[in-house]
Amino acid sequence: MTLRNVLVGALAVASLTACGTSTPAADNGKIQVVASTNVWGSVVKAVGGDDVEVKALLDDPSADPHSYESKPADAALVKDAKLVVFNGGGYDDFFAKLITNDATKKVEAFPLREHDHAGEPSTSAAPDADGHDHSVNEHVWYDLHTVQAVAQAAATELAAIAPDKKAAFEKNSADFAAKLEELEKKVDGIGAGKKVASTEPIAHYLLDETGAEDVTPEEFSKAIEEESDVPAAALASMNQLVEGKQVNVLVNNTQTENQVTKGLVDKAKSAGVPVVAVTETLPEGVTGYLDWMSKQVDALSQALKA
Repeated sequence: MTLRNVLVGALAVASLTACGTSTPAADNGKIQVVASTNVWGSVVKAVGGDDVEVKALLDDPSADPHSYESKPADAALVKDAKLVVFNGGGYDDFFAKLITNDATKKVEAFPLREHDHAGEPSTSAAPDADGHDHSVNEHVWYDLHTVQAVAQAAATELAAIAPDKKAAFEKNSADFAAKLEELEKKVDGIGAGKKVASTEPIAHYLLDETGAEDVTPEEFSKAIEEESDVPAAALASMNQLVEGKQVNVLVNNTQTENQVTKGLVDKAKSAGVPVVAVTETLPEGVTGYLDWMSKQVDALSQALKA
């Protein structure tokens, strides 16, 4: 080996050691994974186990994912990652813009939902007069079938990165899928004949699975999602649904609360309508997708049976 080669090798090692917030895979032997949210990060962790190191850009349970702005450190993490996992569908566009390395393996959840449900008739409304397509709901981490597809895709990509760990990844994915199927059985049809309203339609797919009818006025949902003023007529309709106990459950997204949604929650409690809290990221102290979703499914099930 020439002196020049020795110096080049030394410089390469030094540059790896000097990396800031991320730890290269060569340092600890783990596959470096970066996810847009800790929800998707927890799914990959369930598949990768101790062979992966997962970092999520969004893991603050009090943060509003819709208004997140990426930082330079985020770009560095994504650049060094061997695998990135994100939602897609317009939910976390900030993350897709950070992916600049063509060699980075990717798992995008939203297209997997579209592929998994290809050919199924839509259960959502057609586009309204404003062109708002209500058949598209980007919150696919509440679709248990899509979560299973993401886990399977992650197992495939991780196996491509570390072929010697393929069997472990596939087993972890199969175990995860089996537990998801148990959740599906628990939630399937439990809301048949019931009506629900939501402060924001993030649990749309889960509610679909229950068979409950979501009677939330479209204009209300649209305004809350777009962080705009709720039309008076839509708010009046929503208040009537809750105060008049015309719904069996109010589903509340606790991460994007405002005065309107807080008022609805208060009205529901006063009227004796059960309120089920849902979130967009894992709450503090919860690290696993199954633990988090199981608690939400149990809360929803109990409320629908009340």
